[in-house]
Amino acid sequence: MQHSKVIDLLRSTDYNREVTVMGWVRTKRDSKSVCFLAVNDGSIIHNIQAVVDFANFDAELLKRISTGACISVTGTLVKSQGKGQSSEIQAKKIEVFGTSDESFPLQKKGHTLEFLREIAHLRPRTNTFGAILRLRHHISFAIHKFFNDRGFFYLHTPIITGSDAEGAGEMFHVTNLDLEKLPRNPEGKIDFEKDFFGRQTNLTVSGQLEGELGATGVGLIYTFGPTFRAENSNTPRHLAEFWMIEPEMAFHEIQDNMDVAESMLKYVIGYVLEVCKDDLAFLCELYDKELLNRLNKVATSTFKRITYTEGIDILEKSGKKFEFPVKWGIDMQREHENFLVEHFNVPVIVTDYPKEIKAFYMKQNGDGKTVRGMDVLFPYVGEIIGGSQREENYDKLLSRMKEMNIPEKEMWWYLETRKFGTCPHSGFGLGLERLVLFITGMTNVRDVIPFPRTPKNAEF
Repeated sequence: MQHSKVIDLLRSTDYNREVTVMGWVRTKRDSKSVCFLAVNDGSIIHNIQAVVDFANFDAELLKRISTGACISVTGTLVKSQGKGQSSEIQAKKIEVFGTSDESFPLQKKGHTLEFLREIAHLRPRTNTFGAILRLRHHISFAIHKFFNDRGFFYLHTPIITGSDAEGAGEMFHVTNLDLEKLPRNPEGKIDFEKDFFGRQTNLTVSGQLEGELGATGVGLIYTFGPTFRAENSNTPRHLAEFWMIEPEMAFHEIQDNMDVAESMLKYVIGYVLEVCKDDLAFLCELYDKELLNRLNKVATSTFKRITYTEGIDILEKSGKKFEFPVKWGIDMQREHENFLVEHFNVPVIVTDYPKEIKAFYMKQNGDGKTVRGMDVLFPYVGEIIGGSQREENYDKLLSRMKEMNIPEKEMWWYLETRKFGTCPHSGFGLGLERLVLFITGMTNVRDVIPFPRTPKNAEF
């Protein structure tokens, strides 16, 4: 079906030619002799107006067109005489693909984001979620471009895994066993040897461990895929299914790791500021007046780098009464992260955390107390990246796994990379939704993923 996109027609100055546009009617407005149809196909936040002369069309056809209807309009592209639009179509032919009656829930009025979550099958047709979906695409593209242009290889790590990279145990089980007739071993436990994979498996919480394997072969890799966490949390910052970007880099130490993380974030934000001006302007006007200022500031700033110990010292000396008391050894809460970002007035990278609050794979410092972990803290959203230099020493890694009760038998393959040509290496994880949240100015992570998966919610 030959037709033009709305974005191309609005940007064209090649007037007085016949064009066809296909899309959904956002509004229909009648006057004495003509009606005005605002048509949108999702290619841009703006609509194109089709001017329909009653004298040239069957009245019954026009009655079938209402808000939400899907139509094709063929006519002459002309320079618009109205304000706020560059081009419009003088309609000559209209075809109705699908009608929409008065029960269509997206009428021309304001809708709460809570209501739109209840109709996730329709919310992509709104201005807000059209903008978010386009931004999410451009953010993802920019991430791929950043890594590709710097010699990284895109590694597809498994979604089904037998390992728990985080050691938290909050994983979704994968099985094809009959839940009504579970096989049992002599000890009375479920016999996973009779399961599809011959062992207990889960949906992944991270591609990091497999990413490290790839980095020891091709040097620089990144993953970009769905991850899952069975955490019974209903906060505006948590999802059960979310997307992660995880580079793993051979011959990169902690300083190199921070350099890549900072460069990537600034690159992606700068890219979106350049190519998504209309969508960002809309979200800035409707939801967050400071959005563009905040994005521009982060894109052009130099991130402040401090150690965890320095951060705790700043918090303790601030005189501020925090909800969660501050002392060395705590896992910083969002209020602490926000304070540090506001204190320096730029994004902050915190390094050298106490080993007791970090994962088993982080490289241990010589003080015996801290590890070379790093968190990138942003204004508005708090922690946006977590990463570390990985422990490449076999004995130290094995000792730490035993301390944290990480099963050596199940992780033999991970340990073997430290036996056969081990190397210094680092990596980090970026939650895509957390970054989209920051770039769009939205306040709930459920509004920056097309179909959110949360406790008791997997309807769409």
